[in-house]
Amino acid sequence: MPEISQDAKLRHWSRTRSLTIGILVVWFIFSFVIPWFARELNAITFIGFPLGYYMIVQGSLIVFVLLIFFQNWRQDAIDDEAGAGEL
Repeated sequence: MPEISQDAKLRHWSRTRSLTIGILVVWFIFSFVIPWFARELNAITFIGFPLGYYMIVQGSLIVFVLLIFFQNWRQDAIDDEAGAGEL
């Protein structure tokens, strides 16, 4: 593996940290904020189901799976740009 400069390591860590914070913010919204407002969201229906119920049962699970794929895809790109990706 080639040697990575200290500046590249700092940029890599900064971008990795920003990605992690963004992922955690989205996770927090779908884990805590949407369930907190589920009662108000239930006044709206979506495909015959109350929106709060649908968002918690289906929407959150879909978002969590998409977050995993998005985080892995972006982290691979960040690693490759810094020269720290797999060979």
